[in-house]
Amino acid sequence: MDRYADLVFLGGRVVTVDAQFSVASALAVTGGVISAVGGRDDVTPFVGPDTRLVDLRGATLLPGINDSHLHGCAFGMATPPLSLDLGHPAVSSLADVAEAVCEAIARVPGGQWITGHGWDPGFLDECVTDPSWQPSRRDLDAVNPDHPVVLYSFSGHATWVNSKALELIGIDRHTVAPPGGAIVVDDAGEPTGLLHEGAQALVQNALPPLSRQERTDAIRSTLATLARLGVTSYTEPGLGPGGDGIMRGGLGAQTLDVYRQLLSDGELTARVGVLVLPTGMASTAEEFARTLTALDDSGESGDADPRRLAIHGVKIFADGIVPNKTAWMHEPYLGGGCGSLCVGGGTDAERIAEIDAMIRHAHAAGHQLGVHVTGDRACDAVADSFAAAVDERPRPDARHYLIHGDFLTPHSMKVLAAHGFGVNMNPTIKWTVADMEEEFVGVERAAYAWPYRDAIDAGVRVASGSDAPVTYPDWRQGVATMVLRESKAAGRVSGPEQRIGLAEAIRTYTIDAAWQDFADDWKGSLEPGKVADLCVLDGDLLAADPHDIPDLPVVLTVMDGQVVHDTLRD
Repeated sequence: MDRYADLVFLGGRVVTVDAQFSVASALAVTGGVISAVGGRDDVTPFVGPDTRLVDLRGATLLPGINDSHLHGCAFGMATPPLSLDLGHPAVSSLADVAEAVCEAIARVPGGQWITGHGWDPGFLDECVTDPSWQPSRRDLDAVNPDHPVVLYSFSGHATWVNSKALELIGIDRHTVAPPGGAIVVDDAGEPTGLLHEGAQALVQNALPPLSRQERTDAIRSTLATLARLGVTSYTEPGLGPGGDGIMRGGLGAQTLDVYRQLLSDGELTARVGVLVLPTGMASTAEEFARTLTALDDSGESGDADPRRLAIHGVKIFADGIVPNKTAWMHEPYLGGGCGSLCVGGGTDAERIAEIDAMIRHAHAAGHQLGVHVTGDRACDAVADSFAAAVDERPRPDARHYLIHGDFLTPHSMKVLAAHGFGVNMNPTIKWTVADMEEEFVGVERAAYAWPYRDAIDAGVRVASGSDAPVTYPDWRQGVATMVLRESKAAGRVSGPEQRIGLAEAIRTYTIDAAWQDFADDWKGSLEPGKVADLCVLDGDLLAADPHDIPDLPVVLTVMDGQVVHDTLRD
């Protein structure tokens, strides 16, 4: 034998996620590649004097997890110590938020911006008691009127600021929201401090720009968290000029440069695929085409190691989200309104034409497309636009996909399956918002949201992502949610008919996520010749009660044959 294995695993449940979802008991890794899978006799010839033997003792060995929609830089910026943690269970009321802000103000110089992430009205006592109650600038003004405060919601589609921030941003009763955005006002017409969708750009444009060091620290923090969770690949969906006004940390060339530097320095401990975001919400087709052409001409897509860092495609925003009533729906929300597409145009027909033009342009330029779309009517429109673009200019294996696809319809599924397109769903968001969405779309539609069973049965390729920092990037909770369909707040079953099996759920985080990356031929399953991206769970995942899956510890993570997280030796 020319070379012995670097790692050999024995005595476990090796879940290969191959076409048959076969389960082995041993695996060998040589030079960053899986060299053998099977039983003890299959790997014994690979054992040499320097081989690390890992006795799994019944633990589960999986392909490295691929979180196929995760804002890496933004997640790092949204977590302590770079930002206040305002998610559940860290805070449970508006008073808790105010207290957290007060404590932060005591630690910083006068006038410095205070930022926080994660507040969710579905977990704030005052808003739960009275669903019409919304956070206000006055809740924050009472703490300290002299520091500008900017607090991002868990969804990334709403921002809550105090009066000082409104003053510095220049927002008052006369300010007109950008197209596709909303400045929430009270009965007197005064801004309440809540900004939705594209109006958040007004905040982002006023904030001090992130330094290169801040971006580097944020991504390093994210990589460390992901290694502890067994995540070895993720899609960074929105690096580009369009990200400037949507999510802090969603910045373009500067953040991509940081990723390149981390790769060069050997610090990129996960594989990163990128969707470029040329323009943000409410863009026109003309602006989109002009910006994308300029980005293509700049040669930004070239990377030294495309298996470690690669630009896969382009992102477009088609509509908003259900809790803001900005997702475009066929039937009205409870209380009225159907939302709309968020692109330029004065009528639905004009906005559909704009989306069509954007998709045609990006497709013709050879890009994979990932389109943020949540409402059922918007899903139909985008799926039809995908099909029309491909029919007009055939391209084999484009792998376009809908991002989120909350209310994917049978029509959308039929179109996606017929053309080989996909959808990227978010089980941890389903877990988080299942109860709250009933207030906006009713019990039946809320239960249907994220229809995994129907989509898979229709032949659509389904990948799963956390959308971090919208939710914590814990794939174990995602798997449990796909199998159980239980909600976070109440623990109630939401849409039992959309449950899928454990094997199907695992595929969405492994081989089907790799398909989205055009990489299913070299990652996403444990087969000889594929890269050694591995995740070890302490316990038998296949036999576990689904309720216990989120608590199974990740004890070892390997990326490209290199151990990046290891508690087996502790």
